Amino acid sequence: MISSAAHAGSFDESVPSPEALAQLEQRASLAGPREQAWLYTELVHSMTEKAGHELSDGDSTAAQATLRQINHYAHLIQTSLERNTHQLKNAEMLMQHTSWRLAQCMHFAGADDKPQVQATLRELNQVNDALLTQVFQH
Repeated sequence: MISSAAHAGSFDESVPSPEALAQLEQRASLAGPREQAWLYTELVHSMTEKAGHELSDGDSTAAQATLRQINHYAHLIQTSLERNTHQLKNAEMLMQHTSWRLAQCMHFAGADDKPQVQATLRELNQVNDALLTQVFQH
């Protein structure tokens, strides 16, 4: 695994605005098959940053809703992989970083939030495995 310092320097870890998330969601949903997996991966990453912020602020209700959205978009990534081979390595690297960031959130997640964070982390790890498989197949 890449060290956390190397990981953190490569990706935008800022909390996105609601407008930026809406724009990214729209771009991903309207994208062609070649771009969809990458854009949904970017969306999952941005939403993970949002969930981390919500968890650290103690906003459990918002964090739970965001984690459910992350699970939904992670599923869409897996669905889009069947018809997408564009930017797979970049998507895999971003997903690996995103999983790492969500794992960090476990440190400040409340007891009620940990099961949802763990379930989302499992989903992201499955998506990362699927992305990695696709990278090696192409």
